[in-house]
Amino acid sequence: MLVDSHCHLDFPDFAHDLDAVVARARAASVTRMLTISTRVRRHDCVLALAERFAELFCSVGTHPHQAHEEADITVADLLARARHAKVVAIGEAGLDYHYDHSPRDAQERGFRTHIAAARESGLPLVIHSRDADADMARILEEETGRGAFAAVLHCYTGGPDLARRAVALGLYVSFTGILTFKNSGDLREIAAALPADRVLVETDAPYLAPGPHRGKRNEPAFVAETSRVLAQTRGVSFEAIASQTSANFQRLFAKVPPASAPVPTPDRASKPANVA
Repeated sequence: MLVDSHCHLDFPDFAHDLDAVVARARAASVTRMLTISTRVRRHDCVLALAERFAELFCSVGTHPHQAHEEADITVADLLARARHAKVVAIGEAGLDYHYDHSPRDAQERGFRTHIAAARESGLPLVIHSRDADADMARILEEETGRGAFAAVLHCYTGGPDLARRAVALGLYVSFTGILTFKNSGDLREIAAALPADRVLVETDAPYLAPGPHRGKRNEPAFVAETSRVLAQTRGVSFEAIASQTSANFQRLFAKVPPASAPVPTPDRASKPANVA
């Protein structure tokens, strides 16, 4: 059993063959997929996909690239949408100093809003962090001091210090196909050193396809390739890493029913309030 803990199946890249993409994921034993919100005002599209496929769940949040566009999104807005049965996480939110598409102060304010929503809802926060290790560690430590919250640093590309400090706060760290790239030796060293119960795998599809598929559109079925490299990196079997990362996913995203449990149908799920 495998889990793709972070993908973007609402993106236009999947508009014409999503049924086939999900079918390939099923064939690859991917039993749970989490499609991630990047704009609260487009959340209805993400939620519609989660309602369409039993294996698919979603988050609600604003990506740091759009933090300035959705600066008026409140904790209450996020909580209202988080009540839906298939919304199992807050985010992705965080800091991106590589592109700086949004002013850094807007990114930080938005990030703290999402942290507050994660803390209040009890749902885990999906964190985006790129070239912002120092500020990310500072904010996480400050906010944890105000009250604990569950979270994962997705698509990890930071240094060992941020990973160490995040795990010390109880966070998880998730790896993409970048782990499989030849020049990612430093990242594999971090992945090898982390506690087994804090590691996740993801695709970040349609981006970052792992080694054998590099240059192609990524999709949830390819999480198997990243899992194989993670297993080799940690010196364990593929079966062991698949079991461990699936268990970690279930522990973090506890609102997701286990693969053996029935999934709530849309008519039994609470509908979220609209966000203007």
